[in-house]
Amino acid sequence: MPNIKSAKKRVLTSRKRALRNASVKSSVKTAIRRYNEALARVGAEGSTQELSRAFSAIDKAVKKGVLHRNAAARRKSRLAKKANKATSAM
Repeated sequence: MPNIKSAKKRVLTSRKRALRNASVKSSVKTAIRRYNEALARVGAEGSTQELSRAFSAIDKAVKKGVLHRNAAARRKSRLAKKANKATSAM
């Protein structure tokens, strides 16, 4: 445990940020998982709304500084690639 007052404050703020970051990351993972499940269950047309939600969750994570913008672009690209592959397979 830190002894200096400013270090104690940093511990508190870093805990708050870690909790928020974990929550946002979890919501991103959940959105991606729901999209993958919808894609497997109903196919490309039925999963477009879940894809939009996943994109939105990823964009919000970038805006909050939880994800790096290039990492977000990579995740969105992979999701879009899955969607395109499912659409062309039909």
